[in-house]
Amino acid sequence: MRERHEAAFHEFVAAGSPRLFRTALLMVGDYQLAQDLLQESLVKTYVAWARLRDVANAEAYTRRVIVTTSTSWRRRNSFHERPAESLPDDVVADLADLIAADADLWTHLHALPPRQRAAVVLRYCQDLSEAQTSELMGCTVGSVKRHASRGLAKLRARMVPHLDLPSPDESAVTS
Repeated sequence: MRERHEAAFHEFVAAGSPRLFRTALLMVGDYQLAQDLLQESLVKTYVAWARLRDVANAEAYTRRVIVTTSTSWRRRNSFHERPAESLPDDVVADLADLIAADADLWTHLHALPPRQRAAVVLRYCQDLSEAQTSELMGCTVGSVKRHASRGLAKLRARMVPHLDLPSPDESAVTS
C-alpha cells in the first residue's frame, strides 16, 4: 500500500511540478525562494497524501499549501531577503513567465498585499474560477472578488498613472 502511495506521489510530482513552480514563483518573486516554497509545499502534500480523499485534487491541495505557506512566510522577518538579479534563460513562454520577465509588472505585483497578490495570481495567471480560488485561499467567493478587484485596481493605478482611465464603477454608470 505504501509503495502504491509513493508511486502515485512521484507521478504527481513529475507531472505537476512545472505548473506548481510557476505559482510559487509568482507568489514569492524569487527563483530560489520559489524552489524552497515548492519543496516545502510538496513535503506538506506528501505528509497529507494518505489523507487526501481524491488524489485528482492533489494539485489544487498543493496550490493551496503554496498560497498559505507563502502568506505565512511574508509575515516572518526573515522573508525580506534580496531577490535574484535575473531569472534563468530556460523559461517557457506563458503568462506567468511573461509577468516574471516584465520587471515593472513584477515589481507592482510583488508590492500588493499577500491576499490580493494571491487572488490576482490564482484568478488571472493560473486562470482559476472564483470558486476554485476561494477554496485555495480558504475564504469566500466574495473575499476573492474583493481581493482581486482591489489588487487589479492597485496594479492599474501603479502601471498607468499617466492615463486618465475611468474606474470600473464610473464606466458602468456611463455606459
